[in-house]
Amino acid sequence: MLANISMAQDNFFEPGYSIGGYGEMHYNSSKIGDGDAAKKMDFHRFIIYYGYNWTEKWSFKSEVELEHNYVKDGNGELELEQAFINYHSDKIGFQAGVILPSVGLMNDFHEPPLFFSVERPEYSKYIIPTTWFGNGIAVYGQSNGFSWKAVIHEGLNGDGIASKWSQGIRGGRQKGYKANVQELLYNGRIAYTGMPGFRVGGSFSTTQALKSDEGEKPIGVSLMEAHAKYDANGFMVVAEWGNISYSDHSAKSSTGYYFDLGYDISKMLNLDGKLYPWIRVTDINPGVGHESEDKKHYSKMMLGLTYKPINQIVFKLDYGTKTYTDKAADKVTLLNLGVGYNF
Repeated sequence: MLANISMAQDNFFEPGYSIGGYGEMHYNSSKIGDGDAAKKMDFHRFIIYYGYNWTEKWSFKSEVELEHNYVKDGNGELELEQAFINYHSDKIGFQAGVILPSVGLMNDFHEPPLFFSVERPEYSKYIIPTTWFGNGIAVYGQSNGFSWKAVIHEGLNGDGIASKWSQGIRGGRQKGYKANVQELLYNGRIAYTGMPGFRVGGSFSTTQALKSDEGEKPIGVSLMEAHAKYDANGFMVVAEWGNISYSDHSAKSSTGYYFDLGYDISKMLNLDGKLYPWIRVTDINPGVGHESEDKKHYSKMMLGLTYKPINQIVFKLDYGTKTYTDKAADKVTLLNLGVGYNF
């Protein structure tokens, strides 16, 4: 999102400050088997973008996020998710500071109006730990319908990956806090965006995630993913697949995918804005080869309705069922409501 803002400023440059942001409030009901449903309401995210343009080519971009309304006694999070110096010419750019590895669709573009469901797809939690941010440098560019980005970034914490194996590499993020950079993360992404409303691409990321105990081998991590999105002519179709290969870890890999299909029926109803009925199919296996693999491997079916009166405001309703490979595990039934915005 911030990279897009910087490109847009090439054509409509005005020196000075810029501000933006997004937010989302959720109602979640979750029922396991025949038990009572757990219900909660949460202002999940409140985000402010702030930037300053020194010249048409040199600027500063930042993103500060407050999660779950407040921070106290280990609850809630206040994070500096982006803060970088940006340089860009017509075809190439450079970033240095707190940046995002370019992985999948949602680590770069995660504003609520951009995806159907109330909560972000679980693929973007257990396969790609969105939002994944940290200290690093990046070079990016675009030419002839293709865009690319190469990132050198702080690595991952092997202790966090080992202790939370069922969450893929999510527990290994250092989030820019006095990050250990004895081992770095190398990330590269390429995407084709030459057709209006269409994007297809993929990325590869690799590092050695260090552990704190002397003599313990680091966890080798290699993440490969592919993604595609079509948002035009009334259709919104999204597909993402990813696989994380490990060495010296209790799991051999983490793998998963999801597929969305929605169609805007607002014209049929003579309704202002966009109204999408949609379906999602998901499969997540965070611990292939782990002794408790079946207890965490699940598939999920979702149905939903997403209404955008304008492109920057969204109201959402979805219903889903989660079924584990472990036959002894109860099915989980989910009902979610949400409202979100960006500006």
